[in-house]
Amino acid sequence: MSRYADIPKPIRSGIVVVNPDTGTPQRIIVLQFNPDTLERSVAPQSAGDSGDAGGGGTGSGDRNEALRLKGPAQETWKFTAEIDATDQFEVAAPDGIHPQLATLEMLVQPTVAQLRAASKLSQKGAIEISPIEMPLTLFTWGSKRVMPVRLTELSINESAFDVNLNPIRASLSIGMKILTVSDLPAGHRGADLYMAHLAQKERLAAAARGGGLGSLGLSGSGFGTATASGNNVVIGRG
Repeated sequence: MSRYADIPKPIRSGIVVVNPDTGTPQRIIVLQFNPDTLERSVAPQSAGDSGDAGGGGTGSGDRNEALRLKGPAQETWKFTAEIDATDQFEVAAPDGIHPQLATLEMLVQPTVAQLRAASKLSQKGAIEISPIEMPLTLFTWGSKRVMPVRLTELSINESAFDVNLNPIRASLSIGMKILTVSDLPAGHRGADLYMAHLAQKERLAAAARGGGLGSLGLSGSGFGTATASGNNVVIGRG
């Protein structure tokens, strides 16, 4: 028995392709290695941003809208993933890591059948052809982060090949946008999944320990008026 048998196996991050009508997973992509870092950007959809000139109060935006939100924040993720066939000697890989790369690339490609169907409609004289709709894609990072996404970037750097020039090692830069209720039609399964993701954020935020004004060097129980004296700020009820 291995001396390390009691060490729990790490949970893998990955991508799940879901049928938006039935909610049935169509494909599960497990990342071979969890990325070492994640770069996340969260930008609020502020109602008063459009007219804000950022000139110290000289903007022409509606002041009544300064603290209002038009919808959920726009969130993007970026990370680097690694694929290495030499780390899996027990798995036959006659095509190298071509299958893994192709699986990821098909997340941003229509299928041959979809392209042929669109071509037939064009040949029949269809005036308007709807853009091809892709399956719903979820990104999972543990049980507390499961969210609908759209891939916005897929950059592949192949760094090693076998004798048949099949890639056997690659680094992938993956960018994705979290899809919110502002991006998806009402009733779409992805919108429900986003709401569940947002509710999880609310639960985590509620579990955070609160601080006190004393920790900030402030006194007073209200924020009616604030006066400055030297380097100290005294906050009173006003």
